[in-house]
Amino acid sequence: MLQLTMKSLYLLAFHVALLGLHAGINPVNAGTVLIDDRSSGSLQSSSSGEWRLVTDRVMGGRSSGELLPGHYLGKSCLRLRGLVSTASNGGFVQMALDLAGGEYYDASRYDGLELEIAGNGENYNLHPRTSNLWLPWQSYRAPFNAGPQWRKIRIAFDEFEAYRTSSRFQADRLIRIGVVAIGRDFEADLCVGSLSLYRNDDASGP
Repeated sequence: MLQLTMKSLYLLAFHVALLGLHAGINPVNAGTVLIDDRSSGSLQSSSSGEWRLVTDRVMGGRSSGELLPGHYLGKSCLRLRGLVSTASNGGFVQMALDLAGGEYYDASRYDGLELEIAGNGENYNLHPRTSNLWLPWQSYRAPFNAGPQWRKIRIAFDEFEAYRTSSRFQADRLIRIGVVAIGRDFEADLCVGSLSLYRNDDASGP
């Protein structure tokens, strides 16, 4: 009976690992899945996807920005810099990462997203996008502040508020993560040192 139990556990772990490999997202331990640790030194993430810059100019806005690999206070990071302008009904600059090669990733085993961030003291948003959203202005969003020192923040999935959509957030249909400077005229300067999924039984978290 013990052998059967151990075999079942092994098979379960094997299938979970296959799911992570298919999605390109790497398990760190039982409670954390690493999406990006910024070890690539490029726009490439640790999970095989590539970060890209998206601004409101795709919808006729006037915001501008740049997305560059960099270093801040001794740590490798991805740096988003730009000017957010609400002119012409605009107002955002975003760094975005598609997950699972365009398919949706099942993150329902996890409780939220963890970021290591530093910045210029401004407020930013985290936007996880699911396959339930069809229009570019729809989102799920949660705010955070990025001060000048590195710190880790955790945002639980149930903290994300639906914006211009009646669809509820479903963690099992995650397709993209966006880190966004949005909603007002200001200068954006934000560094992301890592991005992970976390689970509350992960004792290694902050």
